[in-house]
Amino acid sequence: MTLPETRTLYFEDLSLGMCESYAKEVKSSDVVGFAELSGDRNPIHLSEHFAAQTPFGGRIAHGLYTASLISAVIGTRLPGPGAIYISQTLCFLAPVRIGDTVIASVEVAELVEKGRRATLRCECRVGDTLVLAGEAEVKIPARPVKS
Repeated sequence: MTLPETRTLYFEDLSLGMCESYAKEVKSSDVVGFAELSGDRNPIHLSEHFAAQTPFGGRIAHGLYTASLISAVIGTRLPGPGAIYISQTLCFLAPVRIGDTVIASVEVAELVEKGRRATLRCECRVGDTLVLAGEAEVKIPARPVKS
């Protein structure tokens, strides 16, 4: 498993328009593991037979699995370790299938000095298809004062 390289940015390091992304191929074992972790054993995610009879025609990944890739970007790259999630909106626009490569991207949309908060525009794409869009608000640590 390849995790994103960790980088810590402090509030003072951020500027509007900064972007980071993380690409991940969705594997069957990821979906099964997410079902075990979350307790969401909906057969649309786990049973090819069941899922083949749905409008999707096959298994799809959990929406929150896809959203968790956004969390990976926020927690490891932009802004990185020390960032605290305040809120997250999500709009699921298209299914993510086993074997798809999802690219999760985060962009700094707004910076608020009071409380060191940032609004981050979030999206996930499979190829040219936007599969998830949303916005996150995060609290970002200040650069430590050197003594």
